[in-house]
Amino acid sequence: MRRRLALGAALVAAGFALAAAAGLALALHAPGGGISAHVAQAGATILGGVVVALLAWRWLDARVGLAAERLAAELRARCHAGVARPLEVAETGALGDLGPAAAALAGRLASERADREAHLRAATEALAAERRELVETLSELPVAILVVDGDDRLRLYDRQSSHALSGVATLALGRPVFDYLEAAPLRAALATLDDRPPGHFVDADLPRADGSGALRARLRRLSGGRGFMLAIEVADDVPAERPLVFDFSALPRDGGAVGDRRLSDLTYVIFDTETTGLDPARDALVQIAAVRGMKGRRIPGETFESLVDPGRPIPAAAARVHGLTDETVAGAPGPIPVIAAFHHFARGAVLVAHNAPFDLAFLRRQGGGIRFDHPVLDTVLLSAAVWGEGVPHTLDAIAERLEVELPAAMRHTAPGDAAATADVLFRLIGILEARGIETFGDAVAAMRRHERLLRDPNRDA
Repeated sequence: MRRRLALGAALVAAGFALAAAAGLALALHAPGGGISAHVAQAGATILGGVVVALLAWRWLDARVGLAAERLAAELRARCHAGVARPLEVAETGALGDLGPAAAALAGRLASERADREAHLRAATEALAAERRELVETLSELPVAILVVDGDDRLRLYDRQSSHALSGVATLALGRPVFDYLEAAPLRAALATLDDRPPGHFVDADLPRADGSGALRARLRRLSGGRGFMLAIEVADDVPAERPLVFDFSALPRDGGAVGDRRLSDLTYVIFDTETTGLDPARDALVQIAAVRGMKGRRIPGETFESLVDPGRPIPAAAARVHGLTDETVAGAPGPIPVIAAFHHFARGAVLVAHNAPFDLAFLRRQGGGIRFDHPVLDTVLLSAAVWGEGVPHTLDAIAERLEVELPAAMRHTAPGDAAATADVLFRLIGILEARGIETFGDAVAAMRRHERLLRDPNRDA
């Protein structure tokens, strides 16, 4: 709408100019026509027309264009991101009754959603109680459990399997099982199962993918070609608690260029850093934290967090912001091993941060040559794509607009800001897709329309 208003003002100004030029031409061809007076008259007409058109455009843009843009963004936030607070209509006066009508509609939606969510909470609590009972029961089994789907990707794992595969790679839903176990021996064991009746199992020694030894495991095919399950022997001293991490809904396939894949189908690693200062060329990391997410939610248990020894004193001004002091980071690893571990955690994912160029600059400078060429989304630019550039795009402001909880005690800590940024991202994705910004390529194009605020981090990959 704002572009159409600007085009309309330009057409009005052009119309004034053409009318003045036509009048001048007629005057010059008339008998006894003089050029000086007519040129002055035409110039004054053109200037007056341009000024009138400019003033009209500025008024319409401020009172109508911006108001309509923000109203649309607020409606999408309530429709697609679950925002429930009442819609403010004080700034929509120029839109007439549209503002109050939109507020009434948003209120009705919030009321009906609250009723539905109350019923959903009751059902969820019942399922959670059943899940806790299942976890307690499974904790008595002295084995580690992995469930792998028909595409050889992890669909379920437990704490025992994390211990059994410690040091190989971080367990994560959706990753290939061959990241953890050597492919050839595992495929051979599965081929043996193909010659046995349904429901049978096979025992096998499966080498770890890093070559650090083999695990004794029992394999069983799941019915209907849904994959297979591994039960791995574990040491007696492995903790018995068994928190399960699982997702049996359809996982998106990884094929195709990332630019063509839907935002809701991508796997994300959302991260934040804390530093000794604000200059990536001179300051240093003191903390990195990240969460992994897919299909519109954070994955419980799939997190990364590490303090970093910056190799220099932490200034008092920085410590007052993030609460990390020289004593806090004493004994922490240096930046290179921490960045290498984070790089491994983020393998195959889209990186997301709030003001990503800042965080990535530290990783690239202090990573000892580790290449961060991941696709990247920035929540500053995504927020601008939704609300325009006329509103604040700090993490606090976006979280408030989207009703994302950002506890004061966790603000300006890497784990707290990473979790809040993740929740912001998944709410923004619902709004973006509703606006037709559906793929990663669409999102990058939308971000680049707002590079007056911030450089698109994908340009530096």
